[in-house]
Amino acid sequence: QLSIHETDDPEDKRFLLVMKGAPERILERCSTMMIDGQEVPLDEEKEEAFQTAYMALGGMGERVLGFCYLYLPEEEFPETYAFNTDTMNFPTSNLCFAGLMSMIDPPRSTVPDAVMKCRSAGIKVIMVTGDHPITAKAIAKSVGIISATSETVEDIAKRLNIPVEQVNKREAKAAVVNGMELKDMTSEHLDDILIHHSEIVFARTSPQQKLIIVEGCQRQQAVVAVTGDGVNDSPALKKADIGIAMGIAGSDAAKNAADMVLLDDNFASIVTGVEEGRLIFDNLKKTIAYTLTKNIAELCPFLIYIIASIPLPIGTITILFIDLGTDIIPSVALAYEKAESDIMKRKPRHKKKDRLVNQELAVYSYLQIGLLQTIGAFLTYFTVYAEQGWLPHTLLNIRIDWENPTYNDLQDSYGQEWTFEQRRILQYHGYTAFFVSITIQQVADLIIRKTRRNSIFQQGLFRNKVIWMGIFSQIGIALILCYGLGHVNALNFAPLRGKVQYHWYWFVSMPYAILIWVYDEIRKLIIRRHPGSK
Repeated sequence: QLSIHETDDPEDKRFLLVMKGAPERILERCSTMMIDGQEVPLDEEKEEAFQTAYMALGGMGERVLGFCYLYLPEEEFPETYAFNTDTMNFPTSNLCFAGLMSMIDPPRSTVPDAVMKCRSAGIKVIMVTGDHPITAKAIAKSVGIISATSETVEDIAKRLNIPVEQVNKREAKAAVVNGMELKDMTSEHLDDILIHHSEIVFARTSPQQKLIIVEGCQRQQAVVAVTGDGVNDSPALKKADIGIAMGIAGSDAAKNAADMVLLDDNFASIVTGVEEGRLIFDNLKKTIAYTLTKNIAELCPFLIYIIASIPLPIGTITILFIDLGTDIIPSVALAYEKAESDIMKRKPRHKKKDRLVNQELAVYSYLQIGLLQTIGAFLTYFTVYAEQGWLPHTLLNIRIDWENPTYNDLQDSYGQEWTFEQRRILQYHGYTAFFVSITIQQVADLIIRKTRRNSIFQQGLFRNKVIWMGIFSQIGIALILCYGLGHVNALNFAPLRGKVQYHWYWFVSMPYAILIWVYDEIRKLIIRRHPGSK
């Protein structure tokens, strides 16, 4: 920054030019240095003293500014002289170096923890700053962007006491890239840095270079979030997949270019947002998986009814009572589930493959838990009929005779004759038992959906009180339909009571509900021990 001022001394009418900025840039424009009130020529010894002081201050993570000045000759620059910033009709070199000013801009206390959470969540935090590389590296180390044990190429060269050119760059976990280097760097070289270094700091960068860095990250198929508050951050904020501007210190240009504005200007809020986003995604997947599972148990009865020509195991109205009755509150209850303990230890999901409903979720819901539910429900169905004299093999290819209202002497496995009305009532008992079986197993399905990877015991059974409301509502609605409305023929239910005690049919599918829970616990244990496996 440069400005020209009139002096207060009435005897000295010269203009005073003052400049401040990056110390090394300021020093380049100076030919003298102010020492003890005297201007002395700038020689190598003084430049070396400057570098020592600059590196010492920058190494402590302090931001350093350089200052210089020049009194403009009165003969060339009279009081009426018209200064023009476009043509730069005034000198900007051969100035006098006045000194350094060092200030500390400490990061918030929450930032190191937030950076650590990002790293454990598989989020790569890259620091892009206009500060000197030494200052940037010190700040990055203080907040954990560069970990204490990581070394740059320069650190390795210093430790081994060899030239930097002889160090294998792949051995360095961290990298500090100067904007001057980045200016002459090819896209392939930048990609190599982004791929092979996990901890990266870009220092002394220009707005255009910030944009180049974002484009480089996007070439790696990464979802890129950029934070910034200045006008010069706007291009990068616009180009990023998610631009995040600061609400307090941010400029209007940055806010307009961003997709999101942080009201508290706190980096930790971004991590909180990531955690909340993962929780919402998790809970949506749990709800969808829970809803899909019972579809197989509802579909298979109709397929087997057509293929094997058996009496219909469950009616359409009964299915509606599952979808719109017993399953409504449990589905909503999963939205209240708390975050799993490993939610910020997982790697980011693939933006194209790991969607809300993907192949893994469909296979698990339909072909694993769904089939177990179907087997348990059919066990109950065949038990009801077998108890009344209809063994499973007798039911095959009997559908046409079973549904014939004029056929009133259909014989069961023991030669007993059944009228159409008796068969209809038995069929309603089968509907009800099948419905009860799905309901019981859906309770187990609801419990296992509380987590995606962790054990139920890690998550806790009682943390989500709404889940228990869902379980009680499931059983309560089933009891009302079975015992309260079982006499209403239009609902296709039959009361599980009377001369024949059907109460124990509630427990026929219970072993399958337990099997669902045990199977899922084993599956999650394998996932935890072998991440990424099928």
